[in-house]
Amino acid sequence: MIFSLYSDGGSRGNPGKSGAGFVFYDEKNQEYFAGKKYLGVATNNVAEYSALVLGLQKAEEMGIKSLSCFLDSELIVKQLHGIYRVKKPELKIFFNQVKSLMASFQEISFSHVRREKNTRADQLANQAMDEE
Repeated sequence: MIFSLYSDGGSRGNPGKSGAGFVFYDEKNQEYFAGKKYLGVATNNVAEYSALVLGLQKAEEMGIKSLSCFLDSELIVKQLHGIYRVKKPELKIFFNQVKSLMASFQEISFSHVRREKNTRADQLANQAMDEE
């Protein structure tokens, strides 16, 4: 079964209070699992990467082998596809984590989606920031 992972991170202040949210959908586009985490003070890009890493870790834990990942961070998608270099040292750590986690999956893809298509993950990231 192929699952879809939508992830989103946000920061109020950049850097500022930040949170991560992620949601899995099954093949029938039904919500399968949702998670969120307050991250403390971080930049928006760190929050975006954190949300993806948290989602990938959960997918690995659940034994998911085929995963389509959707992010509204065009930067991260382009970095993962090798179009953009990862220059910031703090982002290289997350980039390397994602690359390492990718080995847990038989199939994995990363696609950019417009923010409107990522509302549930955005909602979870905001809830994480609000609940701190």
